[in-house]
Amino acid sequence: MGGTDAKDILGLPKTPLSLTQEKKSRPQKESHRKPDGISREVYALTGGVAPLMPSIDVNQLKRRPPADEKVAWQWLPFTSSARKDDLKLYHWVRVVNNVPPTGDYSFAKYNKSVDILKYTDEEYENHLTDPVWTKEETDQLFEFCQNFDLRFVVIADRFPVSRTVEELKDRYYSVNRALLRARAQSPADVANHPLMKEPYDITRDRERKRALSVLLSQSRHQEKKDAEILAEAKRITEMRLAARRAEEPVVSANENAGLDKADGVVPGSSVSPSSNSQLPATAVAPSTLTMADYASTLASLRMLHVYLRTYGLEQMVQAASSAVGLRTIKRVEQTLQDLGVNLKPKVPTKTVCDEHLELRKEILTLLNLQKQLQYKESEGSSHREGSFAAMPDTPKDRVFAADPFSFGAERPIKKEQKRKGPGRQADTPSPAHKRPRKMKASDL
Repeated sequence: MGGTDAKDILGLPKTPLSLTQEKKSRPQKESHRKPDGISREVYALTGGVAPLMPSIDVNQLKRRPPADEKVAWQWLPFTSSARKDDLKLYHWVRVVNNVPPTGDYSFAKYNKSVDILKYTDEEYENHLTDPVWTKEETDQLFEFCQNFDLRFVVIADRFPVSRTVEELKDRYYSVNRALLRARAQSPADVANHPLMKEPYDITRDRERKRALSVLLSQSRHQEKKDAEILAEAKRITEMRLAARRAEEPVVSANENAGLDKADGVVPGSSVSPSSNSQLPATAVAPSTLTMADYASTLASLRMLHVYLRTYGLEQMVQAASSAVGLRTIKRVEQTLQDLGVNLKPKVPTKTVCDEHLELRKEILTLLNLQKQLQYKESEGSSHREGSFAAMPDTPKDRVFAADPFSFGAERPIKKEQKRKGPGRQADTPSPAHKRPRKMKASDL
């Protein structure tokens, strides 16, 4: 059966497709023009990818050398000031007009070394003696520090006596602090030195490495469990915060307007005397429930063993602000901004975080005291207004006028209650074109 019979059975047209339709359309490749100043071979090798760091300007490739300048490359020896010996090495050098370049080796400036303090035998006997270390071991330690540029891991591997990295660091920095203290004329001269301000703590370094090893050696199950503990702690914190917001007393609009002002209650504002009874118990000191939340937050952080200081600070702030409303939290943040204090410390060390939390607590106490003062002032103003309102007085909406039809008697009349409009007249005259009423028989 041929192709035409199959098409006849399927009901397809018998006209064959054109060759252009049978061929699949191929996507055209984008043509990239070769930049000027780069040879075709170099551009083909790089594939058109720009280098990470341009080494030479393209315009310099087009520049022709001067006619009187003769350039040649020569194999010449050189010495480096970074080396202690007089070793001579060779490299290719660009020579212009047969004048070789002079000066130091161009890469010698990148050779940087650590300045290691030296001590004499007299200084060691007077200031550097240690029952755990001998003078030979200390001398060898300082020699290795000079040779290996304070890479204490390499020094511990090369050291002949079995010493840990922390012990080598402690001995080196303690000797440096003793030398600085002995050579200074007064302690104030070296008080700002980094080794004196931040001395090396071998206990903290060991604890840091132990915590890091515990964190890196955790299994997937332990990591999942820690993540579940963090999620549960966050959920409990959010639930407690929502409960505190729901229990916060609802204040009136006048009280809200008075609390929004930083300078106190507006004189003459009316507040009911019962508003003082709605004053929360956390007006001056935090409640026992807030302290319990704070303690539970500390306990949950201790269970993590290793955590970020910023995360711990956020948990502490939430625990400290759990008993107050959203309005008070915003006022605390606004007060911090007015004082020029960041809402999150840039360097969250333990001391900085503790001071930040203490400042937040003091601001919260100040705002609560201001709120209590406003309640007391509003209560006093409401009592004063109530005492004046209790005195009898003549009604202001009624006046007495003489009755023209009674002899000596007076009757009370009301004030005009309707206000006359701007276009309304008091006495409207009768129109002139109005037809007079017809006389009836009963009128006669």
